[in-house]
Amino acid sequence: MTDTAPRPTLEAVAARAGVSRATVSRVVNGGDGVREPLVERVRRAVEELGYVPNQAARSLVTRRHDAVAVVVAEPETRVFADPFFALQLRGISKELTAHDNQLVLLLTEGRDDHARVGRYLAGGHVDGALVFSLHLDDPLPGLIQRAGVPTVFGGRPGWSDGLRDVVYVDSDNRGGARDAVRHLVGLGRTRVAHITGALDQTSAVDRLEGFKDVMGDAGQELVVRGDFTPAGGERAMRELLDRCPDVDAVFAANDLTAAGALRVLRERGRRVPEDVAVIGFDDMLPIAEQTDPPLTTVRQDIEEMGRLMARLLLHGDEQTPPGTPAGVVLPTTLVRRASA
Repeated sequence: MTDTAPRPTLEAVAARAGVSRATVSRVVNGGDGVREPLVERVRRAVEELGYVPNQAARSLVTRRHDAVAVVVAEPETRVFADPFFALQLRGISKELTAHDNQLVLLLTEGRDDHARVGRYLAGGHVDGALVFSLHLDDPLPGLIQRAGVPTVFGGRPGWSDGLRDVVYVDSDNRGGARDAVRHLVGLGRTRVAHITGALDQTSAVDRLEGFKDVMGDAGQELVVRGDFTPAGGERAMRELLDRCPDVDAVFAANDLTAAGALRVLRERGRRVPEDVAVIGFDDMLPIAEQTDPPLTTVRQDIEEMGRLMARLLLHGDEQTPPGTPAGVVLPTTLVRRASA
């Protein structure tokens, strides 16, 4: 066995720098009122001794934990299977890491998990929360409000219980859907169908509304409910072909849904895009570039959405001038490949 060297203390740093312990504490914890020459002496002593602040003690002084909760309102089987979540988490992680903040991931499988997340946030363990993939009946917004932690939501809020002035980041789901359907109509397609996402989420509702903006009432019989998964896309595509065999175009609510629809079209002997044109939504490259044929889709910058959520949480007052709307909606673009 070898002896472990004692961990440098605040007092040791003060002795090395020739200043008081209080001065070292103010410098280490980011306080004001210390002259620059003394700041440099303290920083030099910290580096020479390899001093690492005690996070628990530092939190008592600064009331900050340098940790942010990322709450995903989905079960882990969905989160780890859907690349959308990986992209958004990557954007969040990059921004938090750049500002020396830790990411604490919280997933919700059911009502018991909602209560657990609410207790954790109310316990003062983190400086704020980033919350996404909410469903319309989700109790999380109310629990988070009661916890009193600063929060940024991913996606347009869809609740109506008095929580109005929330900060959120979303993409132009409705506008992107309109662009996709207009493109299909511009190709001369007359039987344009839509496979929706989970309609208890605002992104799916907005994409459905974008489809209706172009197709109007004429498209109602060609709307089939999906759930943002490949299996949901397969199920909906079979229903569409059985009910409306003359369908000649499909706008799918996301790329995973489109991938499922493409598999069924291939099974049924329908050529894409000759017989049926297909467009997705997201532009997740591991999916969109590897489907057969490669997928035309609406691109939203998922990673940037995550980064912007974290940026608004960490620097909300600096990033948002007075009078700026609480919601930030990022643009979408149509990416043309071989499927439409």
